[in-house]
Amino acid sequence: MTALQRRAGVFLHPTSLPGPFPVGDLGPAADRFLDRLTAAGISVWQVLPLGPTGLGDSPYGALSAFAGSPVLISPERLVEDGLLDAEELGTPAPGSDRVDYEEARRVKAALLRTAFERFEQRRVPALVEEQERWAAEPERQRWLGDWALFAALRSVHQSEPWQRWPEGLRRRAPEALEAARRELAPHLRFHAFLQFLFDRQWLRLRAEARARGIALFGDLPIYLAPDAADVWAGPEQFELDAEGNSTAVAGVPPDYFSADGQLWGNPLYRWTRMAEDGYAWWVDRLRANFRWFDLLRLDHFRGFCAYWEVPAAATTAREGRWVDGPGAKLFDALAAALGPLPLVAEDLGVITDDVVALRRGFDLPGMAILQFGFEDGTSQFQPHRLRPHCVVYTGTHDNDTTPGWFASTSEATRTRVLDYLGCSAADAPWAVVRTALTSVAELAIVPAQDLLGLGSESRLNTPGVAAGNWSWRLREGAFDDSLTARLRRLVEISERLAPPSPPAESDSAESRAAPDAAT
Repeated sequence: MTALQRRAGVFLHPTSLPGPFPVGDLGPAADRFLDRLTAAGISVWQVLPLGPTGLGDSPYGALSAFAGSPVLISPERLVEDGLLDAEELGTPAPGSDRVDYEEARRVKAALLRTAFERFEQRRVPALVEEQERWAAEPERQRWLGDWALFAALRSVHQSEPWQRWPEGLRRRAPEALEAARRELAPHLRFHAFLQFLFDRQWLRLRAEARARGIALFGDLPIYLAPDAADVWAGPEQFELDAEGNSTAVAGVPPDYFSADGQLWGNPLYRWTRMAEDGYAWWVDRLRANFRWFDLLRLDHFRGFCAYWEVPAAATTAREGRWVDGPGAKLFDALAAALGPLPLVAEDLGVITDDVVALRRGFDLPGMAILQFGFEDGTSQFQPHRLRPHCVVYTGTHDNDTTPGWFASTSEATRTRVLDYLGCSAADAPWAVVRTALTSVAELAIVPAQDLLGLGSESRLNTPGVAAGNWSWRLREGAFDDSLTARLRRLVEISERLAPPSPPAESDSAESRAAPDAAT
């Protein structure tokens, strides 16, 4: 899927899939979800970032720009591989409607350690040979060693940020790193093994999606967590002091919704340094993501044009200033290295003319949110004002579910929805879904919660609220035949059925962007 086509998609992060473990993963439930999408005529599956998460388990606080989250590895697939025995998985737990990340890490850590021991014992020799070839590929060697060492050290230091590690490790003194590699060698092999499993399972899922004509739509956060492996491994590319602490951090300025702005706290990029090698880190980052995805959303797109820089000591984002980003130079370098860029620009919020020009200059579709379109009578997201070259959503992971939003919004907004859509209050949430799919937007994405008519209790994330996010989970069997038939009919009448045959291998983003990648 190198360009937008008139298609319909569903948003559901893999952690929200049902299954016998405390978190959804890449196991059989993922294949069953693909089957449901196929039956409904859905040809795009959008997910959140896949990286290993830190405090709060936010996918947008990833500890690596390249690694996948071990919590998503399916033990059931490891039984198929011969690395686990079926009885070791235990008695299947009753399905839960909430993710328990702490329990998931505990349960899966034990199973993954057992699988690793058998891998090291060459219980499945062919898998060992496959992992050796995988680890030796140039694309892997540019990040895997640093990640494995970082993950091992982080475990040894009880998840303390690397800025608090002993000085030699913090400053990456060669003798300290070499000593750590010797001492922690088995742990390094374990963490490399986990990345092999994740990549292998994700590519298996991608092949299953492709066989069904379903494109996988990923998400790339613009910034990394302050204690991410990439910041530790390449401090010269970030605005840091000699101790590894940020000298300036990311945020957004005060606006109508926030008098103090938002102080995100992510380290900022040293763009002039990145330009010196042709933005090689960004090229590698997108290449790695195109290995996993057919389409990729660029979070906070306006930050590539100009970003809000806040002094690290500031207590609010009020003290920030606008600083020019890399702009077209970055995207020229990406296109030169990777070819056509199957990207979607997250261009929400206050967007200036230069940001619009950057997006249009590279023919990138933007985003439209229908919930925002009904908030007043002048919004650019009103259905009749949508542009075709965009991705329309009923709401995103940061919005309330559409039923929850409609129930809690103002009386004036509810009246506007009912007058505009010509429906009853009971039918309004589904009418918003129907409006998204019948709109002129080339791609329409609907969160699974909206298709199921779920309320605010099923919201995935509430910005500014620290606890309780990212834990909603799909109930097994929720996508029943009745809903599937209803959705398929809507996909058909809105002419969003994808071509029946899967895309040719030579046309995939993976083959264009990473010709040396294992398939």
